Amino acid sequence: MRDLHQTDSVTASRSDARAQGGTTSDWMPYLPASSSPFAPEDVDPADLVWAETVAPGGYTHKVLARGSRLRFDDPTGDACANLLVFNALEPWERLNVADTQKIPWQAYLGQGAPLLSGDGRALATVVEDTSGHHDAFCGTSTDAWNERKYGGAAPEGPTPSGRSLLAKAAAKHGLSKRDLPPSISFFQGVHVEADGSLTPTGSAGPGHHVTLVAELPLLVLVANVAHPVDPRPEYTVGPLRVHAWRGTPTTHTDPRATATPELYRAHLNSIDYAEARGL
Repeated sequence: MRDLHQTDSVTASRSDARAQGGTTSDWMPYLPASSSPFAPEDVDPADLVWAETVAPGGYTHKVLARGSRLRFDDPTGDACANLLVFNALEPWERLNVADTQKIPWQAYLGQGAPLLSGDGRALATVVEDTSGHHDAFCGTSTDAWNERKYGGAAPEGPTPSGRSLLAKAAAKHGLSKRDLPPSISFFQGVHVEADGSLTPTGSAGPGHHVTLVAELPLLVLVANVAHPVDPRPEYTVGPLRVHAWRGTPTTHTDPRATATPELYRAHLNSIDYAEARGL
């Protein structure tokens, strides 16, 4: 226990606060980002613009430039990155999960999968995936769901819902719950059976990662919470590592843009939007 005399005056409080300046935590943003102890091996730390370890039951948010690479790492096999992306310039344009699945003919997320907006543009594209265990069907957990399953859902408590944490992240950017569409999640998979039922497939194990490229300037919201259909009775989620770095925007001749007619149109829409704004 800390000595109360350390904070019994303004001067003592200031000294005590400054003494905590070098304190580190297992869950924290690394500032500057180049100081991250977990920078991806093939990335120059000087290029990093975001580096953070998100706590189990925590959330984070960031605005990224077009062309940026965004990487999620699951060091323990229990992370669950519940993700929303918005056009950072016009945030009413946002992830549309239904279009993300139906337009590119992809029920399951993986390498090459675009994340589409309702305006027919690619907001981001998955360019690396060592996990293969993801979900675009269930969305994230709600307060009602967590209260029923775990007995609580408060964002500051031990079993926060993904919806409540995404709402907190959104509020940092002037958005409200009404602005939050269904999310996708990485590292905890779900499979749809022939009868339409959902079977959780869990994690691919520790040490996997997913990397996306920002096709437009992005507002990124992330909640690291237990998947809503995780069959385990306990609220189980591990730390999530997040890194982003500068990169080159997709061009209309890039193989990931030309792989299919549907992808080509979505990327052309994004490139047209960006070039009209001088991005």
